[in-house]
Amino acid sequence: MELQYGTRHPHIVMLRPAHIGHLAMLRSLIRDGAREGSFQPELAWDSAASDRFFGELRQALKTGYFVVEDRESGTMQTVAVPGYVYWADETAGSEPPVGFGLFRASPSGGYELWLAGLEGAVRGRGHGRAMLKALFATPTGQQTRFVRVRRSGQYATAVAKLLADHGFTATRETKNETWFVRALNVAPRWSGGGTHTAA
Repeated sequence: MELQYGTRHPHIVMLRPAHIGHLAMLRSLIRDGAREGSFQPELAWDSAASDRFFGELRQALKTGYFVVEDRESGTMQTVAVPGYVYWADETAGSEPPVGFGLFRASPSGGYELWLAGLEGAVRGRGHGRAMLKALFATPTGQQTRFVRVRRSGQYATAVAKLLADHGFTATRETKNETWFVRALNVAPRWSGGGTHTAA
């Protein structure tokens, strides 16, 4: 599936399903984001935690699912992890994608926008806004109820404003993160733009 549509900006948004061939690009963007404070700090460098995380990410990109242990029952369960990669018009074609968004199925229904990242070289030109608009326009994105944003992230304030454009409200804060929730079937409040990315 490829999604394309015009925006107010002079570029075309393109999403394609993420797959195992995108792992190196995702790893690079996640590591950069971790160094900027947008993701868990232990993901910035080689460590046991990052090895485990990227191994699970590899499994998710390969199969579309995580296999996790249910904390209450101790049984193993699969969790859907659909995702997309993003190309801007100036990078479309033979160039690699410049961003991504991965969703994770929520036990209470709907999805969480679990991870999103955008290359630093294309930030500040509306691509984060366009990418999030495209992600939330996908069938999975339309069912997304949760987003967590690390407050230490360089773009946390901008992301919070952009999430509000899509009907998300900050509802709780933990030690490191702000949780944003939206009621399903709520029309976004944006007028022509979209939102940004979490990395």
